[in-house]
Amino acid sequence: MKFDNLVKATAVRRYKRFLTDCILENGDEITVHCPNSGRMTGCIEEGAGVRLSVSDNPKRKYSHTLELVKMPESWICVNTGNANKAGAEFVEKGLIPELSDFTSVKREVTYPFSKSRVDLELTKDNGERCFVEIKSCTLVEDGVAMFPDAPTVRGQKHVKELMELPNHGIKPVILFLIMRNDAKTFKAAEHIDPKFSELLSSAVKNGVEVLAYHVDTSPSVLTLAEKIPVLV
Repeated sequence: MKFDNLVKATAVRRYKRFLTDCILENGDEITVHCPNSGRMTGCIEEGAGVRLSVSDNPKRKYSHTLELVKMPESWICVNTGNANKAGAEFVEKGLIPELSDFTSVKREVTYPFSKSRVDLELTKDNGERCFVEIKSCTLVEDGVAMFPDAPTVRGQKHVKELMELPNHGIKPVILFLIMRNDAKTFKAAEHIDPKFSELLSSAVKNGVEVLAYHVDTSPSVLTLAEKIPVLV
């Protein structure tokens, strides 16, 4: 996934969850949209270099969006929507071996038993189906990537929905993309959301495949890198 025409800036502070003040190269201080509902622990600090995208939509209150933050360990892609875009692109290009033998990829498909949507539906010529939920992971401590970085009722719901899929003849997969360059293993953040950790462990025992891939993150492109071990 490529980034086009990102603007250089410096972070001042993040507040109200979805807002961040930044200073542009010309010295102007602006408020930008921060599309990340988590705590972003270890992902942003005052004085960090950032990259912003710019929208020409006149209806937007803030024209700039926070995309990337340069921390001492790595560039970090903090816009969670980019994980979904990049993940779909990786799957469509056949870059993830576990998902490469499907011939059709559809985005944002409704579950057969609810009004909820799953990120990807994969289908083989023989009719076999697979639903994939993509999660953006930015929390890394001592080389261990962890999800979530804040309690997530929504994430718990997604795992429960995936666990229902085998009853409908559909293969369930949850794909964690580590949106930075310094992770070696992945595990659920039990100390942050014990319920999510418990559900993920149960999901694995009930046929949900859990994949974790490191994404090489830079100001120009997001590139799929190596698969990393999942500790469940």
